[in-house]
Amino acid sequence: MPLQGGVHAEPPDGGWGWMIVLAAFLQSALVFGVIRSFGVFFVEFVTYFGELSGRISWITSIGIAVQQFASPVGSALSSRYGARPVILAGGFFSGLGFLLASFATCLAHLYLSIGLLSGFGWALVFTPSLASVSRYFKKRRTLATSMALTGVGLSSFAFSPLFQLLVDTYAWRGALMIVAGMSFNLMVCGALIRPLTLKEDLSCPLSGDPDKPCWQRLSTLFGLHLLSHWPFMRYVFAITLINTGYFIPYIHLVARARELGFDEYQAAFLMSMAAVADLCGRLFSGWLGNCRAFRLIHILVTWTSLTGVSLLLIPWGRTYHILVAISLAYGFFSGALTPVVFSIIPEIVGIGNIFSSMGLLQMIESIGGLLGSPLSGFLRDVTGDYTASFLVAGSFILTGSLVLFSVPNFFTCLAPLALQEPVAKAEAGEGTPLAPGDPVPTVPISPENCHLYKAMSEKEVVS
Repeated sequence: MPLQGGVHAEPPDGGWGWMIVLAAFLQSALVFGVIRSFGVFFVEFVTYFGELSGRISWITSIGIAVQQFASPVGSALSSRYGARPVILAGGFFSGLGFLLASFATCLAHLYLSIGLLSGFGWALVFTPSLASVSRYFKKRRTLATSMALTGVGLSSFAFSPLFQLLVDTYAWRGALMIVAGMSFNLMVCGALIRPLTLKEDLSCPLSGDPDKPCWQRLSTLFGLHLLSHWPFMRYVFAITLINTGYFIPYIHLVARARELGFDEYQAAFLMSMAAVADLCGRLFSGWLGNCRAFRLIHILVTWTSLTGVSLLLIPWGRTYHILVAISLAYGFFSGALTPVVFSIIPEIVGIGNIFSSMGLLQMIESIGGLLGSPLSGFLRDVTGDYTASFLVAGSFILTGSLVLFSVPNFFTCLAPLALQEPVAKAEAGEGTPLAPGDPVPTVPISPENCHLYKAMSEKEVVS
């Protein structure tokens, strides 16, 4: 971050940080709220272009993948120039993509406009804004993150019926123009982001040593040293598996309801109910994490497991009331896991690596976002319904939950003090463990400081 204003010894946990939370709230609403409600356009595109579901699914799949895959670019630019100008540029690209999409005459135009251009804009908006929230908060980080991400739930509740109304009134082209105007407001949110310099930033300046080769300075800027941080990489792999199935209901649940014979407004109402539950889940999860009664990793595994089970139950929801109940359960659990995912990251890599680590996480998990929706559409085209699609999506999420068990010290809050840091360093390729005969002092760890991840600086990882 540029050195503007005073240097803070640690995140202020309030003050202007609440305005950062407000900005991130609006940004999450205008990014993922739109993505989650895009199932309304999915049905229209299938009808208008006469294409298979798998090909239509690539529109949102490319957008999600680009948003995540290009996140290191947004993170690096934010580290170098600050988050505000990066978010302003991202808001412009996002709105421009939807505006150009309203003139599309084939699927390729939608792939380029919404998938690539808007997706790139989302990458420049979401990661820098959420990382800015983490930089402003420490003790209240989970609560602040959950409040910022509640914008997704509120907008999903409002956008699904709103988009259906816009499509019915102005057709899908006019509706996309209005969505473009909404997306341009991301630039207003970006103007609220104020730079913050922390003491940890001064110990590892992002400009790097000018005598170093260019590739080493780029590696520092993009945080590539974290690729050798094995606890972080195992965590990223788990989130990638979860991400593969996470978005499937938001893309295909409306189509599933229409397949069962429910009208378009009943189908859109399912997404609204899921959005309400999503909002409640995020707030409850933020409160639970802020209480520090349980370790965040245990909370995350609970939410991901329940999310996977709810997806497995969707094929058995053949009456409208059962579908509503399953949608509520999925919305609550999937919403609850999201703020915990991002709140754990600073505990693994340290707040000084927050921009680069979030960028890498988003980039690698884009593999799941890229493959999940087309795979679901392909299974529907092959089998003739969405049963296999939801079963496979739920299986991916449950598999990711199992991988989270490999996070260091997952099973205990009572750990040998002398072993904690050497073991974590060894996993990142550094240090040596204690000799077999050395005494190992053991201390109890309270729930308040129970997180046993190793927060490593760049110098530790690459030494």
